[in-house]
Amino acid sequence: MGSRNLLVVDDEPTVRELLAATLRFAGFRVTAAATGAEAVRAAVDERPDLVLLDVMLPDVDGFEVLRRLREQRGGQVPVLFLTARDAPRDKVQGLTLGGDDYVTKPFDPEELIARIHAVLRRSGHAGTSGAMTVADLEVDPDSHQVLRGGEPIRLSPTEFRLLTYLVRNSGQVVSKRQILDEVWQYDFGGDPSIVDTYISYLRRKVDNAEPKLIHTVHGVGYVLRGPRS
Repeated sequence: MGSRNLLVVDDEPTVRELLAATLRFAGFRVTAAATGAEAVRAAVDERPDLVLLDVMLPDVDGFEVLRRLREQRGGQVPVLFLTARDAPRDKVQGLTLGGDDYVTKPFDPEELIARIHAVLRRSGHAGTSGAMTVADLEVDPDSHQVLRGGEPIRLSPTEFRLLTYLVRNSGQVVSKRQILDEVWQYDFGGDPSIVDTYISYLRRKVDNAEPKLIHTVHGVGYVLRGPRS
């Protein structure tokens, strides 16, 4: 497999050039953009495997760029926010909009590269078990497709990983900590509320019809199961 192509979006030339040099040294191919508009165009033209996206841009903020990327790319491209804005509210907003990680400046290059590899592993994980079905919900890890009642549903990479994890463990209650460990693979500051937020997003997209499949087990976690006979 060839080197992965990353899109770096930052309006500060020094930071952008430093990031590009660091990532090229690590073996990645790099495309750079300085504005949100440039980022969206580059994402369409270059088809990056991952986007490193600054929040504070001169035209639109990174959260709006992420919304546009999700519309353009159908939720497929992983996004890692890289920003000086480290308030928990900003972090949660970035992740719940479909971002896959959130790294604050100043950053350690080795940690950043490790996080990039972790996101790429998660987004590239296809599994070998083929399509999985619970009631009228079908999840195919190989084609990254989700169907409910035969209708396709578009999910962000993190939403897809969460749903896949729940389906693979259908009928089994999983805790928020288990979900954090398996879906995110490391801790976002130890705050399990991100799991609740993503579950709510999944319910709106996947579980807005009968029978309801995603259930809360209060004080324990969540379980995805088909209707009881």
